Amino acid sequence: MTKVTEVRVLTGAALDAALDDVARLRIAVFRDWPYLYDGDLGYERSYLESYRTSAGAVLVGAFDGARLVGAATGTPMEDHAEDFAAAFAATGLALPDIFYCAESVLLPEARGQGIGHRFFDLREQHARQLGRRYSSFCAVQRPADHPLRPEGYAPLDPFWRKRGYAPLDGAIARFRWRDVGQADQTDHSLQFWLRDLDRDAP
Repeated sequence: MTKVTEVRVLTGAALDAALDDVARLRIAVFRDWPYLYDGDLGYERSYLESYRTSAGAVLVGAFDGARLVGAATGTPMEDHAEDFAAAFAATGLALPDIFYCAESVLLPEARGQGIGHRFFDLREQHARQLGRRYSSFCAVQRPADHPLRPEGYAPLDPFWRKRGYAPLDGAIARFRWRDVGQADQTDHSLQFWLRDLDRDAP
């Protein structure tokens, strides 16, 4: 097991210095089930540039000494209006009320130390400081009989529900990416989960 020695919010020069490592973490962790994402560093660098330019963005890093072994990100939901407005159109929720927890990636050898909770704690704290009422994220949907589903895989739904999140009816985003072992990009559906930050978690 890799011992996580520190979890902290990164800003300014520390954020800039960490982005390439975050890109590599995203590629490594999202290659596994259920995302099966066959990513490349050029796209990741372009995607992560928004964390330099969004005043409301947050990057949380988990470290083993000086080595980044996990990261969690978030931005105001309106920063993603082009991608997510359609998914939220029928929910009655306004994007400026929502903080989007974009990703949470942690190397397998660093898991089991409560880092996932710290990632949510710090992003939700940031969301409240921005005056957001809701926190949200989305998770890819895969069929139960998918041939690459690992035997004994345990979904994260119980962890998310313990944090106070629940699936938001009808809020589905759709993105295209290339799955591991595939030649072309294909469509993927992602279910949004939502938590009211004014209420305590169960």
